[in-house]
Amino acid sequence: MSKHSAGGYQDPPTQPRRKRVVLADSRAPVTVLRTVIELEQQTSWAEEVVRGFIRTQFRTAAWLAALVILLFGSLPLLFFLLPGMSEIAVAGVALPWLLLGILPFPLLFGIGYWYNVLAERHERDFVDMVEK
Repeated sequence: MSKHSAGGYQDPPTQPRRKRVVLADSRAPVTVLRTVIELEQQTSWAEEVVRGFIRTQFRTAAWLAALVILLFGSLPLLFFLLPGMSEIAVAGVALPWLLLGILPFPLLFGIGYWYNVLAERHERDFVDMVEK
């Protein structure tokens, strides 16, 4: 029972819960901490590691972009070399229209998905290398 300000009893104030604050995990290997510190301080070794990671990501993107350019760039050449393809119809639509109007979308989606998988793999490899 609590009485209000009329000189009676009041409810005890609730104490805030204590929170444990951990600044660093003492069980973490020293090399991980040293690597993270070097990356944060951007030492020459850390810059080279990051530069290598960026080169790997760029190489993957450039390789897949070249694949897309090769695939779509070869279609006009294919139509030029095989003029009979324009007479082929699928479901009443000329084959070149299907190849140029429908094929690019699932193909680009698939290559984009493939790039995403490869980029995530490169990132996991980079994190694993940093944490060793």
